Amino acid sequence: MHINPKFRGALLAASVVALSHQSATAQAGPEAVQEAVETQYDSHLEDLFIWFHQNPELSLLESNTAARMAAELRAAGLEVTEGVGGTGVVGMLRNGDGPLILLRADMDGLPVKERSGLEYASTVTQTGLDGQEYPVMHACGHDVHITSLVGTARQLVAMQDQWSGTLMFIVQPAEERVAGAKAMLDDGLYDRFGTPDYALAFHVSAGEPTGTIIAAPGIFGSSSDSVNLHVPGIGAHGASPHEGRDPIYIASQIVVGLQSIVSRETNPLTPAVVTVGAFNAGSKHNIIGEGADLQLTVRANDEETRAATIAAIERIATNIGRAHGLPEDKLPSIEVVEGTPVTWNEQELADRLIPVFVETFGDDAVGPYEQDGMGAEDFAYFVADEYGVPGFYFSVGGTAPEDIAAEEAGGPPVASHHSPLFRIEPRESVTLGTRAMVAAVLDLAGS
Repeated sequence: MHINPKFRGALLAASVVALSHQSATAQAGPEAVQEAVETQYDSHLEDLFIWFHQNPELSLLESNTAARMAAELRAAGLEVTEGVGGTGVVGMLRNGDGPLILLRADMDGLPVKERSGLEYASTVTQTGLDGQEYPVMHACGHDVHITSLVGTARQLVAMQDQWSGTLMFIVQPAEERVAGAKAMLDDGLYDRFGTPDYALAFHVSAGEPTGTIIAAPGIFGSSSDSVNLHVPGIGAHGASPHEGRDPIYIASQIVVGLQSIVSRETNPLTPAVVTVGAFNAGSKHNIIGEGADLQLTVRANDEETRAATIAAIERIATNIGRAHGLPEDKLPSIEVVEGTPVTWNEQELADRLIPVFVETFGDDAVGPYEQDGMGAEDFAYFVADEYGVPGFYFSVGGTAPEDIAAEEAGGPPVASHHSPLFRIEPRESVTLGTRAMVAAVLDLAGS
């Protein structure tokens, strides 16, 4: 996922988070927590982060990452269950009566060859589910998330006299395929471990300065659906196109027709995206083949628009096929293969935790979310309406302020998420993510 809110100028001066305020819920003040977390980073978490960064694994294949996370959570004192929803890991920390709080981190890498220039850059390759060999990189910061989850667990174990309740630490596979959260839930996550009273997660954000937190009630990520669209054809010689039905031409007409969904069928004040990311067809210069395949991503900010957009894709594709003379048993068809709903921060929970962040880290370090794209996040499944779990998802800045200043002065741009050049500042990102999660738990479950 890539969340890149436009929240820079006012935060550049807050690159070093001042902890001059006392938390209303923690007996040990923010300064003591900061010192403990930074000491923990220097003694353990830094090496752990480097190990994760150098050993990324593809979605649904995160067996080594999962095993390392299970070992880390056990060493911290948690009850650990492995193999939930595939490679997912659940760590439970029980500490008397109180709320059940879910804390989630995603762990998968991406099929990207790293060119970040880091001394500890990934050089690994892995065989994907399709049997092909891919370079793999943590190009979205999930190594930050899982390292911070370990730090959060260790810190809250050490602070059990300051909170009561139960914490459910989730190490989730396959966020990049928006498949892991649903897989864990389908494997009985809430039936086996309890339905949380609250669910928390964060994402590191390239392009936002270190030491800053972005949080807001309401939408914090669009819905996302991956759609496979198959266009049948009738094969023929390329010199005699009239004897067949050309799937490349029909599919090309469909690509153009799909552009009308957002421009002519969707309310202009309602965001939506239909992107054709892949077009595969043909085998030789002079052959009209028997099919073409398109791969689409569909984004929306509400379920009504989401459903209407997918229905429109099917309608347009089917009827363009008819218009080109395809028989009824050979019309284009669609399949939604991966999807996630909108990520929504519950108003009451956001109104409670944002002031905690302001009090803990300072007003200048906390800013609002401004959606400037339609990134998605399958954390939404954990807080879906059917479960009634209030959720709070936020982001922490991961880019050195001087790098942002250099870009704004005309220098090299900050590499985006999923780029082979992607890099963040691990110490600042991991420690701030850890401290923010600790602050949230102490407020929600403080004794």
